[in-house]
Amino acid sequence: MSPAPARRMIAVMVLIPVVVALALWAFAWPAARTAPRDLPVGVAGPATAAAAVEDGLTRQAGAFDVHRFDDEAAARDAVEDRVVYGAVVVGAQGTHLLTAPAASPVVAQLLKEAVTARAPADAPVRVTEVVSLPAGDPRGSALAASVLPIALAGVAAGALVTLSGLGGARAAVTLLGAAALVGLTAAALAHSWLGVLDGDWWAEAGAMGLTVLAVGSGVAGLAALLGAPGVGLGALLMVLIGNPFAGATSAPELLPEPAGTVGQWLPPGAGSSLLRSVAYFDGRASGGAVLTLTLWAALGLTAVLVSARLRARDGAARPETEHPTPAPAA
Repeated sequence: MSPAPARRMIAVMVLIPVVVALALWAFAWPAARTAPRDLPVGVAGPATAAAAVEDGLTRQAGAFDVHRFDDEAAARDAVEDRVVYGAVVVGAQGTHLLTAPAASPVVAQLLKEAVTARAPADAPVRVTEVVSLPAGDPRGSALAASVLPIALAGVAAGALVTLSGLGGARAAVTLLGAAALVGLTAAALAHSWLGVLDGDWWAEAGAMGLTVLAVGSGVAGLAALLGAPGVGLGALLMVLIGNPFAGATSAPELLPEPAGTVGQWLPPGAGSSLLRSVAYFDGRASGGAVLTLTLWAALGLTAVLVSARLRARDGAARPETEHPTPAPAA
């Protein structure tokens, strides 16, 4: 056997376990280390009673980021604005827990268990869902499941634009058009047919379309800068890292660091957060996600356009360099 095929065989045998190890790390590590880390929660009520609740929540160092509010109305507003995931209101009538399953069903259940465990046995905790999930998706699993298909759609758009040889303005228009059509299609399926989203239809379509554009532009931009390996790097970044680090099935604050933070810097995580905001919270707390997705889309499209411009300039200059005009005979 010649050396070249033997090296390729060894490379493939080594590469597959490396990819499997990376995938298991990316998906299994966050799931195995799920726990609250600076999880924003609110506390409202008389100073003495509120301080006791806050002390109980902060006893587990680094688990909760407690926000104090003057009364239940202020705490409820904070939950609706996605400032906190929930709030504990203490008063003469006992303990009242405000939750938002639409922000994270896992966190809502975690808060219920944590607050109930600390409450006196003869004083049951009253629980109110301030922002509930729609009847079509009572566990929130459909929105979490949408992260991977949307990421795959973006990767496919970026890869197909690259492999089909499109560049410059044609590539940018193709990416924009594909993202818009995916957003409309996904909203029609998730909102109109399945009923798992109940926000503004056009805002949901825009959120999913912007996510696809950010992913596709990122992949195409990396390919424009690095060539064919850029497609693989983009797919690795968006699917193998971005999907499990998005925190869509739980919450970014439940993932081990830096997974939760990194996930929100990548389009799948930012897109998941944006879709949750427009679907259940009337677009509140969506500014950071919109900025992240816009930056990915803008940088990717810029790389595609600039790379095409440079290739065109090099192509125009090369004939003059390679085939100089002969000097006229004397």
